[in-house]
Amino acid sequence: MRVLLTGHQGYLGTVMAPVLEAAGHEVVGLDSGLFADHVLGPAPVDPAGHRVDLRDVTAEHVAGVDAVIHLAALSNDPLGSLAPELTYDINHHASVRLARLARDAGVRRFLYASTCSVYGAAGGDELVAEDAPLRPVTPYAESKVRVEDDLHALADADFSPVYMRNATAFGFSPRLRADIVLNNLVGHALLSGEVLVLSDGTPWRPLVHAADIAEAFGAALTAPQEAVHDRAFNIGSEINNVTVAEIAEQVAEAVEGSKVVITGETGADPRSYRVDFSRFRAAVPGFDCAWTVKRGALELADAYRAHGLTREAFERSHTRLAVLRAATESGAVDDTLRWRR
Repeated sequence: MRVLLTGHQGYLGTVMAPVLEAAGHEVVGLDSGLFADHVLGPAPVDPAGHRVDLRDVTAEHVAGVDAVIHLAALSNDPLGSLAPELTYDINHHASVRLARLARDAGVRRFLYASTCSVYGAAGGDELVAEDAPLRPVTPYAESKVRVEDDLHALADADFSPVYMRNATAFGFSPRLRADIVLNNLVGHALLSGEVLVLSDGTPWRPLVHAADIAEAFGAALTAPQEAVHDRAFNIGSEINNVTVAEIAEQVAEAVEGSKVVITGETGADPRSYRVDFSRFRAAVPGFDCAWTVKRGALELADAYRAHGLTREAFERSHTRLAVLRAATESGAVDDTLRWRR
């Protein structure tokens, strides 16, 4: 297929593009480039694509495309809360506009990167399936719920949206995110000797490796329409439903000489949920996640050492909020987070 991959220069897109290309697809990228130069290790080879703000996408960008994989977004909770109106403008309104343009251009499949954060305040130890109530607690998660609702209204026999509710990602990418829990704890352990947990460690977190996300999207891309049409899927593996304290213990084992420090200063995070991932395995037989939290912690520790992770690089990729603030202050982007032409 000819696939438009939005966010191809982001954390997940940088991992996903070569997976899609290896499967024989022609990948066309679309990204604002905001984090394109934030690379740890050798620079990735990106597919050809468009440097454009998601809000400025036109019919030309989706012309001749068979499928769209839509990853691009303002993509964490602190960033989403920096200016919630921008989160809704980019993550919600621009995403739905892209889908309408794609449908009108004859694109048949639209894979949307949603999130298990839509379950937000689910609580309890029971596994949460796709039909569970959605209880988002942040603008980021709320924007994902709104997009799913609007894409459902666009679905028809010729346009198949699929809602890929990814668990919290982990794993190495050349365009690193160190704000996500496992990546953050491994980096902090290597740089300070402490696996620093600010919550009380009790919240449940479902995790999934970036490479497993890429493989899942590739599987959904070619699955029979009747298996995935207008359906939501949790993406991850039950074995990676872990508490934050359990994640910290795995990190301490992976980073020799480090110790777990749970301060509890932020208390119990209301975002706590364990997730049932069986629906996607049933819809796409043969797919399963390959990565465990333990294996991911070891991979990250090795990659950080191999690429000479520094405190400066870690802090830069740790908080995208700071990156965007610095970009705005420097004049690289204006106050609506648009790249200056």
